[in-house]
Amino acid sequence: MQRRQLTAAALAAFTAMLSPWAAAQDIPRKNLTLVVGFAAGGAADTGARVVARKLSENLGQTVVVDNRAGAGGNIAHQFVAQAAPDGATILLGSIGPLAIAPHLMKLPYDPQRDLAPLTMGMSFPNVLVVHAGVRAKTLAEFVALAKQKPGALDYASTGAGSASHLAGELFNQRAGVDTVHIPYKGGAPALQDLLGGRVAAYYSTWSTAQPHVESGKLIALASTGLTRPEFLPNLPTIAESGYPGFAATNWYAFVAPGKTPPAVLERWNLELRKALNAPDVKSELLKHGLTPQPGSRDELARFIAAETVAWGKLIRERKITAD
Repeated sequence: MQRRQLTAAALAAFTAMLSPWAAAQDIPRKNLTLVVGFAAGGAADTGARVVARKLSENLGQTVVVDNRAGAGGNIAHQFVAQAAPDGATILLGSIGPLAIAPHLMKLPYDPQRDLAPLTMGMSFPNVLVVHAGVRAKTLAEFVALAKQKPGALDYASTGAGSASHLAGELFNQRAGVDTVHIPYKGGAPALQDLLGGRVAAYYSTWSTAQPHVESGKLIALASTGLTRPEFLPNLPTIAESGYPGFAATNWYAFVAPGKTPPAVLERWNLELRKALNAPDVKSELLKHGLTPQPGSRDELARFIAAETVAWGKLIRERKITAD
């Protein structure tokens, strides 16, 4: 019997025919769950729903957003860390539980062991805003005022150990000022007291601050990212305002249960990058002040490790606690 050899072209065609079927086996053919650690309506929830819609469209199966708010996002992170590692459940993780909380409290899970990186999702800077009654229209004037009266200026945050709290502590350290931290239980009460003039400043998300800046009730002084985001081209960063290298960027990253098989993790990376790179998804995320930043699994692992080290150093140096 004569053996026939497949030509390179025929082999490639055969492989291409099989690859969609093979890849489809990596993600369960059932409803998929994207867990979010915050309540509906916030930045994390908004970003998750934009991506979930595109995933559902691309995969041809339902991706349900499951909001499990509480404990600064740690409830959701613990839930996914302990979920079945079959690829049916993933998480839009956040900077707090993944890089900050391990330095402030004893967690019932290990973020780097029990959660596997998929891809960076989105990033966004905070914006340092002050009440219009504060005699500062620029960051330099704010610093001068803080140095003139140490301890007289205060700033709100969404809670002790939150990203907005640490942005303020990092600025205090870099600028050599003593602004007093006032923690709140979330962004809504922090904003309410800022608008009422009961606190001087707040490291806010732009989507939250924007209408009040445009109305003149708040003044935006600078953003906390290393570079200006696309949606804030005219607002200077703290880094370019005399504090080079300053970076306190919020971020959301997609992760899965730690024991999820590598093939499933790679498939999720592929699908998430495809969704985040879609022009309509990017446009929608930017509209909400979120910059998509898809990348490889290794890039995300290195980034989380670096963020964990950097924020741990600040927490120790500033003697920050979760109380």
